[in-house]
Amino acid sequence: MRTNGFVNDNEMKIKLSNDDIGRYLDIETPEFPKYTTQLINLANQNAQGTRPRVVGQMSELIQHFTGRTLDEWEQWYLKEKPGAIQSATEKVLQMTGNLRGAMDQIDRKMIQTWVHDLVIVKTFMGLRFHEAILKKGAELKGGVAWRLADETEESKGIDGYIGDVPVSIKPETYKVKSSLQEEVSGRMVYYRKVKNGLEVDYGQLIGQ
Repeated sequence: MRTNGFVNDNEMKIKLSNDDIGRYLDIETPEFPKYTTQLINLANQNAQGTRPRVVGQMSELIQHFTGRTLDEWEQWYLKEKPGAIQSATEKVLQMTGNLRGAMDQIDRKMIQTWVHDLVIVKTFMGLRFHEAILKKGAELKGGVAWRLADETEESKGIDGYIGDVPVSIKPETYKVKSSLQEEVSGRMVYYRKVKNGLEVDYGQLIGQ
């Protein structure tokens, strides 16, 4: 980093890759054919083969290891967790078989359907999810009417109405941003994005 033409000696950021670290520790890292590690990683995510319940909590195990070399660590670990490597391997191997079967079903038509869903459908849903939140809230209130806010109401922090109650829809992280809290003469509905959808907190609305 340079400041006024001079080098700032207090800042020197260097990236060490896993290969670099292995080389400095005199550890020979395995080489894999292109794309294979991405597929194995995907299989492992689905199979949960290296979760703590299978291979142990590594951050805790390493704290109890008193050796210094890779060979010592390998011997110590295999004594502490006999069969863990084999168990993880079997889980991932079975899932790679499942993925292989799925790959055989993928053709151009399926890929085009997937791309269309991602680019067209998912984008639209991401832009219009406030409407879905309001509709569900109206159902929870016994099927009352609902509507999106107009521009004037939006300028006041209102996203819509459920019955005659103004509602402001905010991400869950908004709760801790006290400096951004705006005055809304209605109810707050919070949401957070989770896998395959949203988790919505209607507590203020239902509890009124």
